[in-house]
Amino acid sequence: MSFQYRRARRPYDDEPENHERWLISYSDFITLLFAFFVVMYAISSVNIGKYRVFSDALGEALGGQGANVKPNTEVLNQPLPNPNLKKRTEMMKQERANLTKLAQDLQSTMAPLVKEGKVRVTQNSRGVSVEINASVLFDPAEAKLTDESREALTAVAMLLKNDTHAVQVEGHTDNQPVRNIYPSNWELSSMRAATVVRLFIEAGVAPERLTAVGHASNHPVASNDDPIGRARNRRVAVTILSSVPDPETEIPTAPAEPAPAQ
Repeated sequence: MSFQYRRARRPYDDEPENHERWLISYSDFITLLFAFFVVMYAISSVNIGKYRVFSDALGEALGGQGANVKPNTEVLNQPLPNPNLKKRTEMMKQERANLTKLAQDLQSTMAPLVKEGKVRVTQNSRGVSVEINASVLFDPAEAKLTDESREALTAVAMLLKNDTHAVQVEGHTDNQPVRNIYPSNWELSSMRAATVVRLFIEAGVAPERLTAVGHASNHPVASNDDPIGRARNRRVAVTILSSVPDPETEIPTAPAEPAPAQ
């Protein structure tokens, strides 16, 4: 009898369970999330040159699909609408039109004096300014209005009476010392401005809209070295202030170089 010995078959050991397989999926997810944020950052501030390089590189990585995507440069270069800026622009346009109409009315009212070069009407970024030579309004070194000047200023006040803009009246003198009851040109210029303001109030202009300022000889428009220049510097400026100031340059609406007062 022959005996056959059969070698016992050794069972293979079972492979141990891998508890860290989730790290593979997690790392793939983090990689995709990182790529997503990189793309979002890249398109948040578009640079056309960099965008094309990035698009080509992304297209090659994805099989040539991204290289065909081109940014709409017309849309990218258009600024975002600003409703506040549009509203302010419309307000400035309307305010400029209102002040232009007021400047035309003032120039018509003061037409005789404008032709003589004693009054100058201008429109600028501050508003509308009416410069009146002091010889039209006052006697030399005085702050009492003449009868002729009261009529002219009353006509101006009638135009401003129903208006809503603030009005600033500024008195100016030459650099010659005062030899009367006023200690200096400061008092004289301030008193002249206050006299015009008082007439406006009497004519019906609301007092809260008015301001009187004396500048003495600090803002000359001509040289004080000769009588003609000093005559031009002695003046009163009535400025209707714009409620929506803008940076536009001065727009003259009357002769830019008025002749000196006689």
